[in-house]
Amino acid sequence: MPDHSPDHSLALVLAGGAALGAYQGGVYEVLHGAGMLPDWVAGGSAGAVNGALIVGCPPAERVARLRGYWRPGVTQAADGGPIDDWRRSMAVLTSIVTGRVDLFGPRNLMIPAWPFGNTEPPSLFDTTPLDAALAEIVDWDMLNSGHPRFTATTVDVDTGEDVIFDSTRMQLTPQHVRASGAMLPAFPPVEIEGRLFGDAGISANLPLDTVLEESDGERRLVIAVDLLPPMAPRPRTLTEVASRLQDLNFAMQSRRAIAGWQRLFAERLRGPDAGNVGAVTLIHLIYADQQREVVGKAFDFSPATIRDRWDRGARDAAEMLASLADGRIVIAEKPGLHVHQIALTR
Repeated sequence: MPDHSPDHSLALVLAGGAALGAYQGGVYEVLHGAGMLPDWVAGGSAGAVNGALIVGCPPAERVARLRGYWRPGVTQAADGGPIDDWRRSMAVLTSIVTGRVDLFGPRNLMIPAWPFGNTEPPSLFDTTPLDAALAEIVDWDMLNSGHPRFTATTVDVDTGEDVIFDSTRMQLTPQHVRASGAMLPAFPPVEIEGRLFGDAGISANLPLDTVLEESDGERRLVIAVDLLPPMAPRPRTLTEVASRLQDLNFAMQSRRAIAGWQRLFAERLRGPDAGNVGAVTLIHLIYADQQREVVGKAFDFSPATIRDRWDRGARDAAEMLASLADGRIVIAEKPGLHVHQIALTR
């Protein structure tokens, strides 16, 4: 297993995907076990929640904290088939009807907010329970200490501006993380200091920009964990078409962002500031093995499914580390952006 070498920094970039974020828990568990502790964690939506859990507690407690939040089951999910599809679909329906007690709950849109609920803009669910959960399980003084650095991304609902919440520039609170996951219209936008913020995925579900923008003169390994696959079996029903559309919307964001950064790095290497260009190795790790997932998968918080995603994240991370160890992936010393994609399927 490769150790985190002092001659390069390690940034962990975590995409959004609601309940799919359990995959990132498995990835982090393997990285942690290999001694690869990040210097910087940047996340959007569910990735911001995972990032806060990682940065906002002592290293020895991080994996346990992630497990406590995601609550993977003791037993594995069945190996596909109609019964498992039914189980997963019922879990999605249950979440839509009842929510998850420490994350979100249904909102009554027919009754004025006060005194029956919060006063945030209309949405299908109330996400204020997430504030309370994050306030309890994250050490915000530790998170705001600046090391590891923590960044959550979001979008200004009024202006469409991409906004970065960064622990080295401001004091972050649970509301900043909740704003990063305010998936309209399911979840309400979150108001902070007079501005209204929505989910990072509106603009960039995988928040690579904030890490790659600050790479001058750096030798850095960036591990970007994406949750929506660019490739999948052909959809057969109308609901599968709708689900595939959502996957593609987010996956294409990542593809375009990486291609754009490759062009920018290449242009800079030909320009007058070539000597300032950093040596960045980007490993784009994608949760690609989703054949057992069902329509509405982002709302399947069932313990068996969470365990399945966690285990798949651990398996894929172990393969990534094996690639680093045997030289299939090399942490670059030469300036530029060096991209490797890992998207494992059965």
